[in-house]
Amino acid sequence: MEKAIEKAKILMQALPYIKEYRGRKVLIKFGGKAMQDQEMERSIANDLVMMRYVGLYPIVVHGGGPEISQYMKEHGLEPKFVDGLRVTDAKTMKIVKRVLVSKINKEITGNINIHGELATSVVGDDSELITAEKMKHPTVDLGFVGTVKDIKTSVIEDIVKEEKIPVIASIGKDANGNSYNINADSVASALAAALGCEKIIFLTNVDGIYGNLGDDKSLISALDYNDSKQLIDKKSVMKGMLPKVLSSMRALENGVHRAHILNGTIKHALLLEIFTDEGIGTMITA
Repeated sequence: MEKAIEKAKILMQALPYIKEYRGRKVLIKFGGKAMQDQEMERSIANDLVMMRYVGLYPIVVHGGGPEISQYMKEHGLEPKFVDGLRVTDAKTMKIVKRVLVSKINKEITGNINIHGELATSVVGDDSELITAEKMKHPTVDLGFVGTVKDIKTSVIEDIVKEEKIPVIASIGKDANGNSYNINADSVASALAAALGCEKIIFLTNVDGIYGNLGDDKSLISALDYNDSKQLIDKKSVMKGMLPKVLSSMRALENGVHRAHILNGTIKHALLLEIFTDEGIGTMITA
């Protein structure tokens, strides 16, 4: 009986948060290690289903950098990066689409749909969701690397009206019909703003933002926009965390209320952040 009562207390703790966020859209971006671990991927899918059934509208954006690099190497191609951006020629772009669409998007959608027909696959270029333009680099031609020019929000809004979870691959198409590989963090930020999401959540493989690099005790649980800017200026935020913080800031600039950076390898990280008093990771507010 005591265990049952304890479970009931945990459920009641979630009630204020369910009430606050019911009917709101939440953008979740995940990739990296979480998508290379099948158990973690299924755990995240379960969290997304729970969110949908209690009345939130999760919207998923995914990348797939490590998997793309692995596939390229298996086929005799050496990945090339400039300033953290993958140089993407026509052959690489075909691999990007194959990995993101045929493998990763299919896996995420399938894991969600174990619980019923809840997820809908969305490819940014085929669906006309994302209009892209070629990214211009000051010193090199990056090939088919793009930026978000425009978002056709009706594509996602129609899926949300059907009470389903959109699962979006970060690919866009330009006016000439060329497909572009776009940074998934940037796509997530642009979509969250365009769709009027309450939150944007980045799932990564670290616990959040640290005040001092390498010091596990300096994890920052909450900060605002100006604090984030100061950390960037001091170079306390670098490498893989930098695009997530910059994308969080862009989302906040454009009306999203909160951004969160969480460790997606922690089981039920999404539920812990959204539905408990303690929360985990780092929250950034405007």
